[in-house]
Amino acid sequence: MRTRRGACYSCHAGEGPDVHRRKKRRTAAEGSLAVSGAPAGCGGLGDMFEELPDDLVVSILADVAASAGSPADLAGAMLTCKRFRELGQSRVVLARASPRCLAVPSKAWSDEAHRFLQRCADAGNLEACYLLGMIRFYCLGRRGSGAALMAAAAVGGHREALYSLAVIQFNGSGGSKDDRDLRAGAALCARAASLGHVDALRELGHCLQDGYGVRRSVLDGRRLLIQANTRELAAAVTASASLLRAGNTGNNGGKASRRHSCLLSDFGCRAAAGETHAANRFLVDWFASRPLVASSVAVAGSGAGTASADEETGGGLRLCSQALCGRPETRRHEFRRCSVCGVVNYCSRACQALHWKMAHKAECTPMDRWLDADDAAVAAPAP
Repeated sequence: MRTRRGACYSCHAGEGPDVHRRKKRRTAAEGSLAVSGAPAGCGGLGDMFEELPDDLVVSILADVAASAGSPADLAGAMLTCKRFRELGQSRVVLARASPRCLAVPSKAWSDEAHRFLQRCADAGNLEACYLLGMIRFYCLGRRGSGAALMAAAAVGGHREALYSLAVIQFNGSGGSKDDRDLRAGAALCARAASLGHVDALRELGHCLQDGYGVRRSVLDGRRLLIQANTRELAAAVTASASLLRAGNTGNNGGKASRRHSCLLSDFGCRAAAGETHAANRFLVDWFASRPLVASSVAVAGSGAGTASADEETGGGLRLCSQALCGRPETRRHEFRRCSVCGVVNYCSRACQALHWKMAHKAECTPMDRWLDADDAAVAAPAP
């Protein structure tokens, strides 16, 4: 049907929905500029932003994710608009998310945080695979999926995942004592040590010294321990230099230096400690506010067999005494304990060596033996 304004209709007959959408955005942008009092010549800026190709926006968001200092940085960028929220969930962006961007604190843990880490892991982010694997294995009691995620990170060359799997193999975590595989643990430690993991290098050195999972070689074990302390010292010097530079620009340099100091595990030299991994910080904070109960640490959900009554109730389970580790026992008497006092326990020899020089050397006393000897002396009949 033709009308007097039919010519107006005919000029729009070939326009598609994209053209109408751009005109609608242009009209809205011009209206907002008119309300704010901006010059009429600036009306195209909104259109220029909307016309940016998706590939360019994804590239920008990927750079934001790679340089983010906290999860809030990427979340803030994705909340800018609906388009950013959709493009921010692409595999390219999630695969490049930095460790700090993935470091979700335990207090902020939620289903949404879980889904975010899962999407990053599905995109091939090795750090997300390791962090989510540790959370599932130790905190959520989902042993199978947690170990699978850590294995995926380890296959990609993630050294923290390799070392954590070695600790699981040494202890038989998530199963019984018979599930321990010392040779597999030593092999994983060797792989992590070749990638520069200091704790794995120290663990492998103690294994060689004791013949634990490998053929005993005291000289090779001592050599690896010296290499571990050399790398620790190099990292300490670098961290101390950065703290010194920070102290020259501020007034709290001395406080920061004292707060981040520790003892080198084998030589007793005081130096700056490395930064604790986000997975260990999550475990420490998680179990600081939650007891070790069956829902999080019992072995029943791992398919390892039937647990005892004490294990099912979580009774007697303890955390690693190395304060920055955070790993819990998955069954009673899983971790090795101090042979002198029997009070502290450790998930690995590396944690034991570090904690011995940091604190336990000055605290270790055979109190139980003294009390047993005293009780025996009292109970013995007089001559």
